[in-house]
Amino acid sequence: MEATRPRLTWTLILIVGLLTLCPVAMLVIGSFSEGLNGLGTFTASKYVAVYTDPALLGVIGNTVVFVLGSSTLATGLALFLAYLNTRTDIPFKGLFRVISIVPMMIPHLLFAVSWALLLNPSNGMLNLALKQALFLDAAPFDVYTLAGMILVEGLLDMPIAYLIIAPAMGSFDVALEESSRVFGAGAWRTLVRITLPVLRPAILASFILGLVRSLASFAVPLVIGMPGRVDVLATYLYQMIATGFATDFGKAAALGMSVLAASVTLIVVYRALTSESEKFVTISGRGYRPSVIALGRWRMPMFALVALISLVMIVLPVAVLLYTSFVPYAMVPSARAFSSMGLKHWIEVLEDPLSVASLSNSVILGVGGATIGVVLSVFVAYVIVRVRTRAAGLLESLSYLSFSFPGIVIGVGFMWFFVQTPLYATLWALLVGYIATYLPYGIRPLSSAFVQVHRHLEESSLVCGASPFTTLRRIVVPLLVPGIVSAWILLASMFLRELTVSVVLSRPGTEVLAVQILRYADDGLWGKLSALGIVMIAISTALVILATALGKRFRLANTSA
Repeated sequence: MEATRPRLTWTLILIVGLLTLCPVAMLVIGSFSEGLNGLGTFTASKYVAVYTDPALLGVIGNTVVFVLGSSTLATGLALFLAYLNTRTDIPFKGLFRVISIVPMMIPHLLFAVSWALLLNPSNGMLNLALKQALFLDAAPFDVYTLAGMILVEGLLDMPIAYLIIAPAMGSFDVALEESSRVFGAGAWRTLVRITLPVLRPAILASFILGLVRSLASFAVPLVIGMPGRVDVLATYLYQMIATGFATDFGKAAALGMSVLAASVTLIVVYRALTSESEKFVTISGRGYRPSVIALGRWRMPMFALVALISLVMIVLPVAVLLYTSFVPYAMVPSARAFSSMGLKHWIEVLEDPLSVASLSNSVILGVGGATIGVVLSVFVAYVIVRVRTRAAGLLESLSYLSFSFPGIVIGVGFMWFFVQTPLYATLWALLVGYIATYLPYGIRPLSSAFVQVHRHLEESSLVCGASPFTTLRRIVVPLLVPGIVSAWILLASMFLRELTVSVVLSRPGTEVLAVQILRYADDGLWGKLSALGIVMIAISTALVILATALGKRFRLANTSA
């Protein structure tokens, strides 16, 4: 086994290096090239054209406000919910903990579309209802603004911030706060001087990760920003390659270099913050005891507020899509609206050849891509956890590098690469792009699973004469089933709803669900869009249930054997 580890490590370094570094290298080369057909004819004119564009300054200003605003909202909301769920006696805490992360399963494109259906100024259902109820002449809300973008993106990014802050909040030793109060400090001073400084690494980490996610965000700026003519870097780049008569991948690559540099810098800061978390340890032994703060008369008002947030984040987006898929046009829910419901949009979607083809392609990419991604992730996670060498450290750095790549930027890099190969305009191009972009999401849960498996089990198997492959198949993999299932579900759901890489690499014949939904949005076909969106959510849910059931059955079979 020891003899095969170096060979396995360097093979994986080659594979992962090609997946992560190739698009970056091609992005650099493409930014200095005349065009897709002029690779090798180098020029700096693309950089000059992009960075002297008078519109760029306004785009950068919008991007800064959007990124800072959405990350601040996500972090603040996560901090509030984490405090209530982990430190107080609010009712149904277990349910609210689950609800706080459920929005991760709703595709970003559909979440953004649902808010457009609710708050667009012309016929948004919530706006129409308020106009009728309050006898208003104009819609009270307009989602197609920078504030609307910040609201929707902040709600989307909140679950990630919550997953970072909640564990730190739950393990906080409240004896520190009690000591502060004993010495006369009030609740506000204790919060500012004790609680927040101790939680600073988690808060800053969630804020930085929110910056990364909102900088890479594409669905919200596309669905909400572009109709209101509020451009950020992602949509500004998209318009260079997908709109107009003269697409310019060279200018897109030149602009993408700046976005990529900013994203990588933020990830470096994020990793530095999380690596220094030991300095803020408050649980060291017998002194720690968890404590619950009684809300008193604020208990039910806080419960109602959290319930309202949960309704807005989960029930409302899915409900508005389901409702819109059955009504003939935008209508406020009423007796007349319910009486006019029908399956017209569903029938049209299921009879549309492009929709059927996109559905088939997405399922193939979701199931096949997740399977290939998990197999690769198993070997990469094994080397990262088990092989303690510099080469293994290099593999770990390469495997997590793509986490900092904005999807549309790296999609442009892959475009420059694939156009030189037979993979261009095929499903294989999308498959490679998906795996390269989302590989860290498969490696994370599997690395955690490998840590739980003691190496003595492998050594015992090898001593008894089993080959390395047999040991992996008969001993290690059965013990990794929970991690494998988690990784597969995560990858499959992401591949099924993937948008940013798809809008760059997808070509006629390789349409996927997210791209087809986007086309319906561009044409204002909200009923068809909603029906196809519900199909996407249903397939994603079915894959989760199926994978979980198969994983449980496999684990039981190996346990009985």
